[in-house]
Amino acid sequence: MTDHLAIAVPASRSPARWQDYVQLLKPRVMSLVIFTAVTGLLCARTPINPILGAVAILCIAVGAGASAALNMWYDADIDARMRRTRGRPVPAGRVQGADALALGITLSLFSVGLMGIAVNALAAGLLAFTILFYAVVYTMWLKRSTAQNIVIGGLAGALPPAVGWAAASGTAPLNAWLLVAIIFFWTPPHFWALSLYTSEDYAKAGVPMMPVVKGAASTRRQILAYSLFLVPLCLTPAFTGLGGPIYLAVAGLGGAVFLILAARLAASRAGDMPDPRERDAALYDVRAGAKAARNLFAFSILYLFVMFAALLVERVLGVEPLTLLTTLTGVRL
Repeated sequence: MTDHLAIAVPASRSPARWQDYVQLLKPRVMSLVIFTAVTGLLCARTPINPILGAVAILCIAVGAGASAALNMWYDADIDARMRRTRGRPVPAGRVQGADALALGITLSLFSVGLMGIAVNALAAGLLAFTILFYAVVYTMWLKRSTAQNIVIGGLAGALPPAVGWAAASGTAPLNAWLLVAIIFFWTPPHFWALSLYTSEDYAKAGVPMMPVVKGAASTRRQILAYSLFLVPLCLTPAFTGLGGPIYLAVAGLGGAVFLILAARLAASRAGDMPDPRERDAALYDVRAGAKAARNLFAFSILYLFVMFAALLVERVLGVEPLTLLTTLTGVRL
């Protein structure tokens, strides 16, 4: 399983700094995981001891870091070939692959064990599944074998709200899975927009991202198709007793912008003909041919953030959620 690591990864040239180990945990990704998990925990509307709530969020954060360390250990060979990732600690030779592996395993066991002991078994089980799905199913299998890698693998990044909800209430009702579904269907248009202007990197590393396998035009159409499904899905919490009027306004207005940007991307030629002169440009520079993809990628981050922030604001301010669907059906979601 680790033969590929010996080919592309240089030996560590100097003792690793503590900052290198922090980078192994992908702190920016971890911050999003924490944010969505806190949203799930508070939206459960179940009283929880503040200390146990903090422990639960700590476990989720550590679990996310563990997944990232395992991902960086296994993906060091392809990371070394990509501009976006070649500066990471393992491919750059600042951390030994074995150390990244040991850190990932240790943090995984710690986070799941502490969640099970201090919080509850359901939250611990969901956290363990999330780590295994990201590190094994996505990293070791899907990422290198199918253009649907992001679609299926996105489940790992979508699960934190359900873990947080389960930590608070010991249950995972339909509204918890609605939050999961929003992130799950948000992931393909978000990452495919990015891949439209980094496809050369993925092709060089042998990663079958959608633009590499199906071409830019097909990817743009699929982004629009997912967006047309995603935006109505994002409005759904306002009818299931999860989101209130603030959420509905944010999801509706943001969704309209999202669809406009997705339509503009579908009508563009982003990703069709990369300019060789741009290969030495900064990775996230706004390039003329890929501007539509860059705009959707950037806005998708904002869209997800403000929707979940709206749920948190309503919860903190005590704004009552809208309950049209639950009133009509009599079913608490």
